[in-house]
Amino acid sequence: MLHLARYSAGGGGGAGGRQPGLQHPAPPRLPPEGARVNRVQSPVITNDRILPGVCRAGARNVQGTWLIWLQAPDIARDARPGQYVMVGCGPEAVLPRPFSLHDVSGGRIALLYNELENGRGTGWLSRRRPGDSVALFGPLGHGFSVRPDARRLLLVAGGIGVAPLRFLADAAIEQGKEVILLMGAASAGQLCPSGLLPSGAGLLRITEDGSEGERGLVTQYLPGLAGKYDQVMACGPLAMYRAMARLGGPAQVSLETRMGCGLGTCYGCTVNTRQGLRQVCRDGPVFELGDIIWDKLIPG
Repeated sequence: MLHLARYSAGGGGGAGGRQPGLQHPAPPRLPPEGARVNRVQSPVITNDRILPGVCRAGARNVQGTWLIWLQAPDIARDARPGQYVMVGCGPEAVLPRPFSLHDVSGGRIALLYNELENGRGTGWLSRRRPGDSVALFGPLGHGFSVRPDARRLLLVAGGIGVAPLRFLADAAIEQGKEVILLMGAASAGQLCPSGLLPSGAGLLRITEDGSEGERGLVTQYLPGLAGKYDQVMACGPLAMYRAMARLGGPAQVSLETRMGCGLGTCYGCTVNTRQGLRQVCRDGPVFELGDIIWDKLIPG
């Protein structure tokens, strides 16, 4: 999941971090012919905190969840569900941060993101106001792939993992697909507001404490649902993916890793797959669940 925009300056494998004795992927392939990487200065349209509560996301505290709309017609034109953009987050954030595309409409793009405690990148972004300019480039990566013959889609969101699934759901519904969104969070206060969810999708809410919807984890409900749908697509934390892998069954999942460049040049986002090392920024962020070697994946 790229919407958390995590980065650690000391993370192994980043720029200058190739380690002797370790297998490294081949040099990045060139973009497909005709592929666009738009570099733009995008005016902020709105930037609103939609969930004010403090909570945990992995090892980090979250100060709030924000939705920012940016004017970016070139990126909006080329974007596909599951792709992301790299955002320049001010002078204190040396490298750009990756954010999933949450929504695309009328030449505008929306990013749904958590403001992390002591997060220089997300903190800077949360302080942008209408009319401010934000540097970004994209769309990047390989997103979700909906089969033409698939009629029913099950989308699984864990916490802020709902970020890229809105764009996917809207595109699938426009193609005449039936979409159900299985959305989980620790408590009701961490669930994405209904107004930001796709209006044409069915919705099943699950909270760990039972404060809204069903009680438990989304993975507890998957065995009874997955077989009724033609495709399963998910975005959530590593623990959710590992539980899905133990359950078995095909699914497409969007990975979150530390990224330094977004272009496949720094090798900071490599993951082990059945086909060898792959780069999340170029080969993903969406992968087949069964292709990832989950025991070797380190939380971002």
